[in-house]
Amino acid sequence: MATTTSSTTSLFYSLSSPSPIKHNPSPSFPKLLPFRRRSLPTITATGPDILGDFGARDPFPAELESQFGEKVLGNVSTEHKILIPQSSALSLSQQSCVTVSSIDPPLSKHDAKQLLFKLLGWRLLEEETEDGVMVMKLHCLWKLKDFDAGVELQKRISDVAENAGHHNSLVLKQESNVVTAQLWTQQINGLSINDFIVAAKIDQVQVSDLLPKKRFWA
Repeated sequence: MATTTSSTTSLFYSLSSPSPIKHNPSPSFPKLLPFRRRSLPTITATGPDILGDFGARDPFPAELESQFGEKVLGNVSTEHKILIPQSSALSLSQQSCVTVSSIDPPLSKHDAKQLLFKLLGWRLLEEETEDGVMVMKLHCLWKLKDFDAGVELQKRISDVAENAGHHNSLVLKQESNVVTAQLWTQQINGLSINDFIVAAKIDQVQVSDLLPKKRFWA
């Protein structure tokens, strides 16, 4: 009986009074490793070098699927040359006057209006001649600071028209500080491309020193 009681008591004590848990006041955490930058994978083009070493990007997959290369003119073996722009691609002020014959028809009103967009301050003017023929002309007006400025502007315009190499009809009129100019080709009783070329060259004339000074009010 004594042996049985002793073992029962020992079992009860072990169940009711477990061993205390030890508390560590300074727990140890895992040591952090220093941050290392991961190297990103390098993406390289695997297709053929069509454009060569010009710094251009590779075509996108959607562009390759559309077969855009077959829709343009040219070839990878095409010899590249720097071409001088044609006269049609140059501005009017950079073009040279052409030969005009008396049998050439004047420009239509539609064509004249299209060329008028390339000029500054000019407008179309229709006047009737003594023979009753309507002649289309180019008309422009400048308002200057004084009479002497108008005389100087007429000289500059005359020099430009003479150097243009086209003997068209240029009429300059001055009233006080206002100068007007009219251009047309008398040989064909109307306008030719030369009139627009000369007008564009006149647009390049320096006039800022001849204009009236602006007033600034306080």
